[in-house]
Amino acid sequence: MARIEFGFYSLIIALTFSVYTTTAIAGSVEEERKEYIVMKNKTLDDLYKVQPEAKDRIEKAPGYAVFSNANVNLMFASFGGGYGVVQPKGVKPVYMRMGEVGFGFGLGVKDFRSIFIFHDKKTMDKFINSGWEFGAQADAAAKTSDKGAAIGAEIVIDGISIYQLTEAGLALQVTIKGTKFWKNNKLN
Repeated sequence: MARIEFGFYSLIIALTFSVYTTTAIAGSVEEERKEYIVMKNKTLDDLYKVQPEAKDRIEKAPGYAVFSNANVNLMFASFGGGYGVVQPKGVKPVYMRMGEVGFGFGLGVKDFRSIFIFHDKKTMDKFINSGWEFGAQADAAAKTSDKGAAIGAEIVIDGISIYQLTEAGLALQVTIKGTKFWKNNKLN
């Protein structure tokens, strides 16, 4: 019975955290758009410091996306959310949201940024219009905000190169999770 109560309370805490992380910015539409762009620009600056060749890859790509993510792992459940922007070449940005849920062993909180470089326009358009879902993750991250950005390995999935920068957090996790991306109707 105690395990069920612990699981229930963990779920409530995780869902509360998830709601707060997916409502990342409050303010007018223009203020929110500005915050998205500020996050995007800072994240790209941090990426170029640790992976200078990424700048050339982004310039040659039909588009890219930058997301700010927060994730919490409570024993057997993982929840998270965030916001981001897709920047197709030569047109206005598309503002997006994301959410994730998973199960597996984990404990901790992680704040990180993800950079997606699209290899072709068709893949980018599908990502924007249909969202994207993926899963399975195993990592250990220990980071404090004042130490600068740490980079995770670059991976390539379905025509998208993905970089991950850890902003702050402490997490040990092995999870199967689904992540969903969708347009932010308020900002587009």
